[in-house]
Amino acid sequence: MIRFTEDSWRKDPSFRALCMALLSCKSEEEMANFLRDIGTLAELQSWSERLEVAKQLSRGFSYRQVAMNTGASTTTVTRVAKFIENGPGGYRRYLKTHRHHSHQAAPEGGERTASVLQRYIKK
Repeated sequence: MIRFTEDSWRKDPSFRALCMALLSCKSEEEMANFLRDIGTLAELQSWSERLEVAKQLSRGFSYRQVAMNTGASTTTVTRVAKFIENGPGGYRRYLKTHRHHSHQAAPEGGERTASVLQRYIKK
C-alpha cells in the first residue's frame, strides 16, 4: 500500500472505503462500536481530545488554557488550531454546526481571549 500524501489521501480506495463504512453507521452506538473495532483506545482518546481542543479554541480559550483543560500538549493544540484555520474544513463545519457550544462561559478563573480562530470557524 502506498503511503498517504497530501495530494493522494482523498483518492486512496482504502480511505474512501473507510469513509463509506463510517457513513453506513446509523446510530451513535453503531459508530462507537465501529470506531472501537478499527481504533485502539489510545487512538480514540486522541481523536476525542482533538475535538475537545477544537471546541475550546472556538470558545476563545488561549492555547495554554486549552492545554491545561484538556491535558493535550501545546503541540497538539497548535496543530488543531492550524487545521481549523487552514485544513479542509472538517473542524469548521463541525464547530459551525454545533455553535451553541461556543457560547459557553469560561470556567471560573479560566482565561479567555478573543480568538483569531473564531473568524475561521464562521467561514
